[in-house]
Amino acid sequence: MHDSNLREARRRRDPYGCRMITHVSLATVWVKDQDESKAFYIDKLGFRESTDVTMGDGYRWVTVAHPSHPELELTLMKPGPPLDDEDAAAFRHMLDKGSLGAVGLATDDCHKTHEELVAKGVEFIQEPADRPYGVEAILRDNSGNWLVLVEPREFTPDSDVLAETDATIKTALSDTESSNPS
Repeated sequence: MHDSNLREARRRRDPYGCRMITHVSLATVWVKDQDESKAFYIDKLGFRESTDVTMGDGYRWVTVAHPSHPELELTLMKPGPPLDDEDAAAFRHMLDKGSLGAVGLATDDCHKTHEELVAKGVEFIQEPADRPYGVEAILRDNSGNWLVLVEPREFTPDSDVLAETDATIKTALSDTESSNPS
């Protein structure tokens, strides 16, 4: 390593002279049907197809990305290989139960985005509500995953909002358990 590179690495506090990890590029969303889920994320949420490839033994790799962040792909993964049978069954059970969280989605206007998505037939399990970190709504994808929709703002530890948040989350969890018996 040249002296100038070493100095630059020390300035960045990087002992290797390069960044080992540069960013998150892939997150897995477990789904019941890859075709239906791909259509949901593209047609309802505005994502774009990144990859759709069938590999050996029928294994299918499907990814979508948001147009403004193509570097972060969501893998729409059906429970199966490389998971063993027991783990795949556990994920299928959680999907059927509607108890898996998937990703958080940022928006500039949670109320307006909520209205647009409801008009497209998207199911919400929590209407937009004030939170200490912004306005939040929770929707379900077509496989039953929870997706959090957030209009972020600077965190404010307001105890009234925190208490309302706790009560709303408990209600949503209770409603989910009663509407999705295992």
